[in-house]
Amino acid sequence: MSNLQELALKYGCNPNQKPARIFAKEGNLPLTVLNGNPGYINFLDALNGWQLVKELHEATGVCAATSFKHVSPAGAAIGLPLSAIEDKIYFTNGRITTPMACAYARARGADRMSSYGDFIALSDTCDEQTAAYISREVSDGIIAPGYTDEALAILKKKRGGSYNVIQIEKDYVPAPAEFKDVFGITFQQDRNNIKIDDSLFENIVTKNKELDQSAINDLAISLIALKYTQSNSVCYVKNGQIIGVGAGQQSRIHCTRLAGNKADVWWMRHHEKVLNLPFIDKIGRPDRDNCIDVYVSNDYEDVLADGVWELFFKSKPPVLTEAEKKDWIAKLDGVALGSDAFFPFGDNIERAKRSGVKYIAQPGGSIRDDNVIEMCDKYNMAMVFNKTRLFHH
Repeated sequence: MSNLQELALKYGCNPNQKPARIFAKEGNLPLTVLNGNPGYINFLDALNGWQLVKELHEATGVCAATSFKHVSPAGAAIGLPLSAIEDKIYFTNGRITTPMACAYARARGADRMSSYGDFIALSDTCDEQTAAYISREVSDGIIAPGYTDEALAILKKKRGGSYNVIQIEKDYVPAPAEFKDVFGITFQQDRNNIKIDDSLFENIVTKNKELDQSAINDLAISLIALKYTQSNSVCYVKNGQIIGVGAGQQSRIHCTRLAGNKADVWWMRHHEKVLNLPFIDKIGRPDRDNCIDVYVSNDYEDVLADGVWELFFKSKPPVLTEAEKKDWIAKLDGVALGSDAFFPFGDNIERAKRSGVKYIAQPGGSIRDDNVIEMCDKYNMAMVFNKTRLFHH
């Protein structure tokens, strides 16, 4: 595909870090830039995202997409059809039917605020419908193994013709060793080639042993996502779609809370009052996302008092009370949760339960494993010890 061994970049992580480049130590780069001028962070997101979706497709047999921001996924999903409610909350307006387009709409829909200005990775060829949906969203770029002519033409027009489009060699396999320089010192390790498959979900340590294939698939999605999420990290998944990621936290409970809070916001978007918010016609999708986030938060009554609602709504929306929020979140169920390392305390299980978690996969190995298992039994959860840590730095 590519005949380039290296590619100069505008700068590194920050404008003062230059010169910067990507290069292949042997042979040529396994990718081609079809449009735009991707930067250092763009390529980090692209290459991590590509690995994630490639593994999701291999694990599930369904095409996959991810929305990456700052070297962690904001969302990821496999290409299952959208429900009528998902069609509304993801602003697809009945135009999304292909598996690839559904995968990206669901991936972006996990956390639309965090996905603003994302880098997209697709496991399979980008079709026209997917490109048309992407063209309406704020995004920095995309990586995929191929593009139809129609899709490429649409993407090349995005952002005034500067949208970053990268094509990756689908069958490229990197060398087994990875290198990283920090402060003039080179680190080396083997790539994390652990395969996430059904064998990792056999050691069920709780009284509840019920783990059907749908739950196993969701747990697999959570663990594959965690392989490419900055640690510490926890991931909530439902129906083949990430609904909350807690990335880069120093304590496990903060990961669980952050991911759970995001899952709660995703679920609140399904509430009747949110679905029927009377937005003014001219408001764009990013402003709608921001409004919804405020509407379901504890700050909304203060916003109403300030009269700001008139900038976004045709009429003053009714307050979503704390009791209504609590009742609605209590209806969230069947959520799968993966953790990249063991849970040291049962408080993580308490928090996970509040966001509908029923299935858990974690390595185990804490001196308090018995307490964590006891908490899962209290709530009739099924928990697997997969004995596999998935730190990513």
